Amino acid sequence: MKLSFTLFNKFFLTCLVLLSSVAAFAQTKVSGVVTDAKTKQPMPYVTVTFAGTTIGAGTNADGRYTITTTQDVKQIQVSFVGFRTAVRNITPNQEQTINVALSEDNRRLSEVMVRSGKKKKYSNKNNPAVELIRKVIAHKAQNQVENYDYAQYKQYERMNVSLSNLSEKFKNKKIFKNYQFLFREQADSTAMGGKILLPVYQEEKLSENYYRKVPYAKKQVITASKQVKYDENFVDNNGLKSYFDRMYQDINIYDNNVSLLSNQLLSPIADNSPSFYKFFITDTLKDVTPQLIELSFTPRNTNNMLFEGRIYITMDGNYAVQNAFLTVNKNINLNFVRQMQANLSFEKNPDGRYHLSQSDLKIEFALNKEKGGGMYGERLVNISNFELNKPADKKTYEGPSQVVALNAEEQNDAYWEQARPDTLDAASASIYKNIDSLQTIPSFKKTMDIATLVLAGYKNFGKFELGPANTFYSFNPVEGFRLRVGGRTTPELSKRYYFETYGAYGFRDERFKYFLSSTYSLNNKSIYSFPQNYIRASFQHDTKIPGQELQFVQESNFLLSFKRGVNDIWLYNDIFRLDYVKEYSNHFSYSLGFKTWAQSPAGALVYQNLLPNGTLNNVNQLKTTEFSAQIRWAPHERFYQGKLYRVPIPDKYPIFTLNYTQGVSGLFGSQYNYQNVIGNISKRFYFSQLGYTDVTTEGGYLFGKVPFPLLDIHHANQTYAFQLQSYNLMNFQEFVSDHYASIFVDHNFNGFFFNKVPLLKKLKLREIIDVKALWGGVRAENNPSNDPSLLRFPTNIGAGGVGTYTLGSTPYVEGSFGVGNIFKILRVDLVKRFTYLDHPGAPEWGVRFFVKFDF
Repeated sequence: MKLSFTLFNKFFLTCLVLLSSVAAFAQTKVSGVVTDAKTKQPMPYVTVTFAGTTIGAGTNADGRYTITTTQDVKQIQVSFVGFRTAVRNITPNQEQTINVALSEDNRRLSEVMVRSGKKKKYSNKNNPAVELIRKVIAHKAQNQVENYDYAQYKQYERMNVSLSNLSEKFKNKKIFKNYQFLFREQADSTAMGGKILLPVYQEEKLSENYYRKVPYAKKQVITASKQVKYDENFVDNNGLKSYFDRMYQDINIYDNNVSLLSNQLLSPIADNSPSFYKFFITDTLKDVTPQLIELSFTPRNTNNMLFEGRIYITMDGNYAVQNAFLTVNKNINLNFVRQMQANLSFEKNPDGRYHLSQSDLKIEFALNKEKGGGMYGERLVNISNFELNKPADKKTYEGPSQVVALNAEEQNDAYWEQARPDTLDAASASIYKNIDSLQTIPSFKKTMDIATLVLAGYKNFGKFELGPANTFYSFNPVEGFRLRVGGRTTPELSKRYYFETYGAYGFRDERFKYFLSSTYSLNNKSIYSFPQNYIRASFQHDTKIPGQELQFVQESNFLLSFKRGVNDIWLYNDIFRLDYVKEYSNHFSYSLGFKTWAQSPAGALVYQNLLPNGTLNNVNQLKTTEFSAQIRWAPHERFYQGKLYRVPIPDKYPIFTLNYTQGVSGLFGSQYNYQNVIGNISKRFYFSQLGYTDVTTEGGYLFGKVPFPLLDIHHANQTYAFQLQSYNLMNFQEFVSDHYASIFVDHNFNGFFFNKVPLLKKLKLREIIDVKALWGGVRAENNPSNDPSLLRFPTNIGAGGVGTYTLGSTPYVEGSFGVGNIFKILRVDLVKRFTYLDHPGAPEWGVRFFVKFDF
């Protein structure tokens, strides 16, 4: 009994100690949203403190705040310049939500009249704002995540896209009679996107992220993803995802240049930012810890690729950015962008420095920047559970930079409601269901069918598509008027099997042409989906221009029918190909190929050699059989992904390609043994405000004795379209080589100089220079002048006297000056050829056109 009483006393005393400990360390946690009482919009950077203390924080880009204390407090105080300070009662030692709406303080804003005799010229010299930004620049390295040995965090991303700024008249059109449930109305008509929105896309993603300094590694593991999905017959969902990811990228204000919409904008805290920005100290926030200085900035030249806005700098010796509000000037040389806003919020680390906790990027696009409908998109990124210098398992950092969990797309609604850091509004929460409902409406399917025909050129019949429409009719000197009809299968037939075909007829040569191909995907994905893994067999019986070989199908595009000069050098071909492609998640790939090719001259082209008796002999056909191998490495490559195509997006990372071809004599009638090696490197270089340069270098060497049609026939262009990877003033089959080296340089200044010319800056034109050079030659063993049995180089082909030549000690060089962004889509180049002007039919000058949709 005494023992029981003693145990009871000890238990009772222990409980008292625990209770007193809890009471001593009980927390008061207050969170909520601060809004403008008039506009109902959230207010960023508002100061929220516990009344009578210095404990507080600023609201983030969405007006949200959270403050915590163990002190005995009963009120919070909410203050912002130009607004009445609000005080709210709270319950101590509890977690609670207090939302506050601030009203303007008109009593404080009495009229002040300021007169100035002469406007003071802005200068960096003795400017405290510039001195402050230089301190921020000097502390950039220590304030970035890369300064730590390790970091890991959770990340939530949400991407929303809507048709924007719609009118009531548009909403009430007859075509939308059955779609009224899709529209969303904002309470404030002045908000970005306008009052009426039509949500069309949403994507959410949760991920675990890991960083290691040495050896460098950055890894993202996507644990859950959710996306609005359309009918694959009309829209490629992966393509939408890739496209929006490209437009709405991460913004790192600590980088010298911020990638945005395929351009680079100079950061306000770039190393050389004082040369391009004007800085002003516009406020000092002393009632927060640490104290903040509001630093506003604006471009010196409002047309240049620069931001404007304000940043909040911590005055604790770190000179870190705690908040940032970025936008762009209405005069910026950026196409189709009506409005842009980026809000960045940073949270304090245990060591007193800061990390990004949230970014909110909003962009509205429109053909007319002043009025009319457009497209509004928002990408929200929320970072939580941020941990420093805590290494993960070594295997975590291995492999590709991004990995998707196998069950990432299988998470249910209950999982997302629990995992999201915030709650979706009604419109966002219903978009998945609304789009599914939309696709059951017959009129919508009909509309999408028409849009696919107009935009992509294909008419969908379910399992088969007819097209492309721009190849149905074309013309050339050999075939004359050419009709072509073709099509391809769709994923509705099979994801693993893909068939493509066409038939064509030339009314001048009176011959039928055709193409057949069959592709089998080995990874149960579209053959164009990353990573690729497929095998393809194809046969083509058609015409082509020598040296203009496309990989699988020669496109008979109507617009390419118009060519300059003499254009009667053609071939009839029978080509069988068997190709295997294997791509890895680290963007390394290889391909193996087998090809038999029978080529016959057509048009004015003639194959001739000299017989031992000195007479000319016409050769009607050449036959070759080849085995080929290619390796390609494109680190960090991204694509514009379509359901039946993909186009690489130019980026700062190089692309390496190496090709080897082995010709085998005697196999399937092949007449020649040879080996051909070609290497290619391409890369985009960014130069901040001076634009960017695309550089491609290539070299090749052919081993063996072959006639000139099997040499490297350099890519010429006789169309009026400017081609980046061809010589625009070289004639078809003008130059051949068995060894060569080339370089293509295309530099876009992005309007750097034109923006400084008063008469040109309003036109938003962009200046471009382009230079192409080619060195090469033919060894004595492949020169027909040394061996009469080889096919003779053609001379005086056609009425224009165009022939085939070898390069001497002088390289072929051409250059151009272009004016881009004409009507926002057109580039016009004045091209000059500098060498080999004595060749018959060689043009010295030319004007070429290039259509490009670019921001």
